[in-house]
Amino acid sequence: MAGQGMVFLGFGKYVRADRIYALEPILGEDRGSGSRTLVWVEGIPEPVVASRTQQTILDEIEASTGPAGGRRRSARGGVVRHPQLFEGE
Repeated sequence: MAGQGMVFLGFGKYVRADRIYALEPILGEDRGSGSRTLVWVEGIPEPVVASRTQQTILDEIEASTGPAGGRRRSARGGVVRHPQLFEGE
């Protein structure tokens, strides 16, 4: 089913891409111990703390919900497969 790809948030956490509705970078003193982004997920009342930047998470959301089906474009335009999603293929 389209739109149900999983997004890795770091710290061993994964959420469904189509359930993420907001991202907020963590700034200042709150950005310690690898905490980078607050991720609001439908059905979870408090934001999930991610160790990845909001741009990285957005890239994965696009990759998991887009027609490429788990692929994303590199900065130079080539297609890059996400290694954690495709191990054992």
